[in-house]
Amino acid sequence: MWPELILKAKRGGLNVIQTYVFWNIHEPEQGKFNFEGPYDLVKFIKTIGENGMFATLRLGPFIQAEWNHGGLPYWLREIPDIIFRSDNAPFKHHMEKFVTKIIDMMKEEKLFASQGGPIILSQIENEYNTVQLAYKNLGVSYIQWAGNMALGLNTGVPWVMCKQKDAPGSVINTCNGRHCGDTFTGPNKPNKPSLWTENWTAQFRVFGDPPSQRSAEDTAFSVARWFSKNGSLVNYYMYHGGTNFDRTAASFVTTRYYDEAPLDEYGLQREPKWGHLKDLHRALNLCKKALLWGKPNVQKLSADVEARFYEQPGTKVCAAFLASNNSKEAETVKFRGQEYYLPARSISILPDCKNVVYNTMTVVSQHNSRNFVKSRKKNKLEWNMYSETIPAQLQVDSSLPKELYNLTKDKTDYVWFTTTINVDRRDMNERKRINPVLRVASLGHAMVAFVNGEFIGSAHGSQIEKSFVLQHSVDLKPGINFVTLLGTLVGLPDSGAYMEHRYAGPRGVSILGLNTGTLDLTSNGWGHQVGLSGETAKLFTKEGGGKVTWTKVQKAGPPVTWYKTHFDAPEGKSPVAVRMTGMNKGMIWINGKSIGRYWMTYVSPLGEPTQSEYHIPRSYLKPTDNLMVIFEEEEANPEKIEILTVNRDTICSYVTEYHPPSVKSWERKNNKFTPAVDNAKPAAHKIIAVQFASFGDPLGTCGDYAVGTCHSPASKQVVEEVIL
Repeated sequence: MWPELILKAKRGGLNVIQTYVFWNIHEPEQGKFNFEGPYDLVKFIKTIGENGMFATLRLGPFIQAEWNHGGLPYWLREIPDIIFRSDNAPFKHHMEKFVTKIIDMMKEEKLFASQGGPIILSQIENEYNTVQLAYKNLGVSYIQWAGNMALGLNTGVPWVMCKQKDAPGSVINTCNGRHCGDTFTGPNKPNKPSLWTENWTAQFRVFGDPPSQRSAEDTAFSVARWFSKNGSLVNYYMYHGGTNFDRTAASFVTTRYYDEAPLDEYGLQREPKWGHLKDLHRALNLCKKALLWGKPNVQKLSADVEARFYEQPGTKVCAAFLASNNSKEAETVKFRGQEYYLPARSISILPDCKNVVYNTMTVVSQHNSRNFVKSRKKNKLEWNMYSETIPAQLQVDSSLPKELYNLTKDKTDYVWFTTTINVDRRDMNERKRINPVLRVASLGHAMVAFVNGEFIGSAHGSQIEKSFVLQHSVDLKPGINFVTLLGTLVGLPDSGAYMEHRYAGPRGVSILGLNTGTLDLTSNGWGHQVGLSGETAKLFTKEGGGKVTWTKVQKAGPPVTWYKTHFDAPEGKSPVAVRMTGMNKGMIWINGKSIGRYWMTYVSPLGEPTQSEYHIPRSYLKPTDNLMVIFEEEEANPEKIEILTVNRDTICSYVTEYHPPSVKSWERKNNKFTPAVDNAKPAAHKIIAVQFASFGDPLGTCGDYAVGTCHSPASKQVVEEVIL
């Protein structure tokens, strides 16, 4: 998808692609590097350059990014005496070694702008000010060391640190946030430019979250505000978020990432955000001479409206930004003898200080909504299942349950815990319907419990509070009873101080309600099995799946079960997704490749799953006989799962008398702005139906419009006659 996404970004008016470098992807084991296939960093940077764009390289190597372990490889935790992101010799040694390797790779391929390549900026560390106080003096000395270490690598391009007021030497401190034009206090030295490394186009989501939105209008306002106040660069975080495949998502972060960005998870243009920002970029481009050469001025036009303009004395070079901070009412103001109408909380851009070519609140671009369409090919999938063996009594290797992160070492999400108890008949309550209760207090993230091989229940924490308590009644029998717990991780932490000291897993286990009182099993002696037997056998591959006997799915399967089916690639070239109706929580593989975790039963406050559809890249598919394998943690029935294609073919437009002409209709000739003809050909689509039209004051958004208090009944007929 790289070339297609880069081209869409360029068509959207961008000229820089910003990317992280993922240490735990490139060095998953100490000294063993991976820059192959989708991890080919050099190829990615070259592809950016080949498309005529610049690149910003955010090395971190701590990156946060809602990415597993913040990008740090797990093996770092096992380095003796290490303290992450501190003035700590072991951490600094490994950090410098990795950063130097990446810089040397870039230099070798001549990828820095100083060598004629596309990389114009590099970043070291990431939002360190948010944790610096926790490290006291060691934090101050560490950040100085990190900056000076980076400068010593002599890349020939500037280094930046985001959210770092004390960025050392020539390292540029930058802003992250939604409204840096109003919140950024500025660079820490007068010779440094104002750079905005993260303009959040929405909000990342975790399982349990409702949908997150940030309007195109608010995003555009923030960017126009930034450049009106002498900003030099803005980066959208994210312009395309994509998918957290496999186990790359951080704790509780959804598999879908920043889907509300201008390019959605599938790389489709989310309108009007993509188009409205494209128009903004064109308007700013018309102002470039004034912004680069002009002298900045500020003029108050009313209590809530100001004009910020850049003018080169003695020439016609002039550009103005008329900004209204009145969030409730529109205003009409005078600037240089002319009246201008400003919607509430908006900025109008005048590239010649006369003509309004763009207003942040007035969206001229098209709107669209996304459709998930059931594939026309065979979609009645035939499912087979294989139940994971539930271990009853693993060899005891510890008096206490061991810690989950240390056991899994970022190789799996799962660990089996077992212990046994001998229950005397006299301990049992003789009254019917009064059973003992199994209680497990865990530091996270989720758990499925069994007693004597029977499913007891499940529980989980959240992104905010990872600890939880599982408490369910159990049927015990006189004599030996087997307690089995499946401890589950939902990603490693990605932020905060002292990440190397985070813990997860069961911390207290007891049986309540026995005649003799509470039986504490915490120190009872525990056995452990890291990973599922199906993972070891690679049941998600054709070869591994052939090693076991599968049975046809007749009804809902038991907990901890593997399911598989085969399907043909859907028709056409549209993106592909799978809707996981009927399932609970687990992992999905397509032709042996994991497309990430799913979690259908963790619903948002709206009563819906946080994510129902999961992206299957077309590049993972063969024309026919594709293998889909699912590991499901709880009881589920896969028969309602659907293969879908994804489009944004529902389009809408909205216009008022206050909308300026499209910014595409303006061009610069001899420092004058004149209307231009747009000869762009329409895309290869045909409008087949008009679902809604209203001349009046319609309500709602694209795909969900409704008639307002004022409406012309002939609206739909008039529109149909024109465009059908």
